[in-house]
Amino acid sequence: GRYVARWMREAGADIAAAADVYLPNAERLKAESGPDCAVLQDFRRLLDLPGIDAVLVATPDHWHAGAAVAACAAGKHVYVEKPFAWSIREGRAIVTAARRWNRIVQPGMQHRSAEHFRECAAMIREGVIGKVHFVRAWNYVNMTPRGIGPSEPAAPPPGLDWDMYCGPAPLVPFDRKRFLSTYRWFWDYSGGYITDFGTHRLDTVHQILDVTAPSAIAAAGGRFALNDAGEMPDVLIVTYEYPGFVLQYEGLNLNGLGLGLRTPGMQYYNARGPLDRPNGIAFYGTEGTLLADRVGYELLPELAPGAPPPPGAEPRFRTTRRSRNVRDATPEHARAFLDAVRGLRPPPADAETGHRSTTVAHLGNISFRTGLKLKWDAAREDFDRQPEATRLLARAPRRGWEWATGEALLR
Repeated sequence: GRYVARWMREAGADIAAAADVYLPNAERLKAESGPDCAVLQDFRRLLDLPGIDAVLVATPDHWHAGAAVAACAAGKHVYVEKPFAWSIREGRAIVTAARRWNRIVQPGMQHRSAEHFRECAAMIREGVIGKVHFVRAWNYVNMTPRGIGPSEPAAPPPGLDWDMYCGPAPLVPFDRKRFLSTYRWFWDYSGGYITDFGTHRLDTVHQILDVTAPSAIAAAGGRFALNDAGEMPDVLIVTYEYPGFVLQYEGLNLNGLGLGLRTPGMQYYNARGPLDRPNGIAFYGTEGTLLADRVGYELLPELAPGAPPPPGAEPRFRTTRRSRNVRDATPEHARAFLDAVRGLRPPPADAETGHRSTTVAHLGNISFRTGLKLKWDAAREDFDRQPEATRLLARAPRRGWEWATGEALLR
């Protein structure tokens, strides 16, 4: 949240208040934003302040819907971090709120503000790499041998409202591993790597191939090697069937190579060594392969039809090789939100876009957790006679926190 707020300040926003259930976090934002920034612990008090035009929601995932819907109801525009919501039905609640109160709700999917991804979409639309019937998206990182480490039960630190941190999730004893940077490894608060990092890649597949939802989903994986406090699989492979193509998502926490194909002089997103390519998307076309990540793309052409060239002869290709490196588009995405609030241009992505792309990640988790190949009806946002999967579209919130899923505020 502080990182995105930095770019909003650069684009001319005044950070008027910071709200966090852990007050030291809010104090850090105040220190960066100036003495006029108010510090609060309950974000609802922030929504009561006069003169607030918009809010940035950068909480753990299980609070996205409650904060975003409440902000819309209070007349504020909303920038909400990815993943859009903790569950599919909470995501739909945010979309409904944006429409009911006519608010801009922009998801923090900064790929939508990246020019090079628009170039990729144009290349595929124009047939530069031919017909695309298979796509890979991957997130790799080697977390062996310790993962996030063992459980760390303790008393809640000073300045933390642990009851509100848990909110709609079950109230459990405080554990440092369930807090701050490692909360993503617990189902109570998140969906793991596929919802956190995978959502970016899955959203870009939607953007480039102009699709909105898969029709069938099958997942496999498990916790094979990491013995830590977390609950998420360390291997998760999900196959999605779309009209005309198949998408495979790979989330691996036991190895950092990823695709592994490197071109001298190219920069790769979050690469840690000379060989790895840990994050990206590959569009396999009949004329070539388009490899893309947050900071660039490469087009690798297929050999021309016919016999391979004899040794020493120059090969012939079906298209022309090309590549480009760019910078991360977070500054552009933050500025785009402010421009939308100011009425200068539409946001690069709206609530429906954020919801549909995050839904793809949730579907992968639901398939993994049920062991089922799912049949998804995107129009109804439900499964075809698979009640065990339907039960995972939402959860019963903790008593007294029903409003925090966003749905109760819409009734």
